[in-house]
Amino acid sequence: MTALLEVEDLRVAYGKIEAVKGISFSVEEGQAVTLIGTNGAGKTTTLRTLSGLLKPTSGKIVFDGRPLTGVPAHKIVSLGLAHSPEGRHIFPRLTIAENLQLGAFLRKDAAGIEADIRHVYDLFPILGERRKQASGTLSGGEQQMLAMGRALMSRPKLLMLDEPSMGLSPIMMQKIMATIRELRSQGTTILLVEQNAQAALSLADQAHVMEIGRIALSGSGPSLLHDESVRKAYLGED
Repeated sequence: MTALLEVEDLRVAYGKIEAVKGISFSVEEGQAVTLIGTNGAGKTTTLRTLSGLLKPTSGKIVFDGRPLTGVPAHKIVSLGLAHSPEGRHIFPRLTIAENLQLGAFLRKDAAGIEADIRHVYDLFPILGERRKQASGTLSGGEQQMLAMGRALMSRPKLLMLDEPSMGLSPIMMQKIMATIRELRSQGTTILLVEQNAQAALSLADQAHVMEIGRIALSGSGPSLLHDESVRKAYLGED
């Protein structure tokens, strides 16, 4: 089976500093794949490169059979690759409904857009209840819900989520992770970057541990969840 996303020997640098040092991995359609690792491992840089926000120094990215090298970010979104970024980056002065509409800015199918907004409200009922509320007044967890919902509005073939649980309370983190599980059960293909290694590995089909710009270890989510070295390094166990 041809992978939906194929990354081969990807290298990315900030000036003379190489942040991603020749990583390779793939994402099959319908899979949830996670990248875990400490701060500075290159996880966010990888996602920003895949979505066209950063330019790789070398390597190959193929999405749905099409090379992405040199393709601008807005075109990558139109091809079906959506990115919910670290830090959420919602539009705080706009309402929830307006933020969701902006997520569909490349689409022309009004009926489909309305249907997808209803789907987001089904996933996150609190957003539906507060649809006319300015997004900047939401809690951190609610803003994360909105960022994910906005990314879904482009009807992505692959949804990339960067640190969706960062800064959230344990209860809100559980809600976000439960929603990711639900999206996966609905057939959404997901590439997840997450510092909460236990949560990420427990829902991932495949996982890759990144260390200083390289992939140090790969395997199924369950196998890495029970790997002794991973448990010591990332789950805080002796």
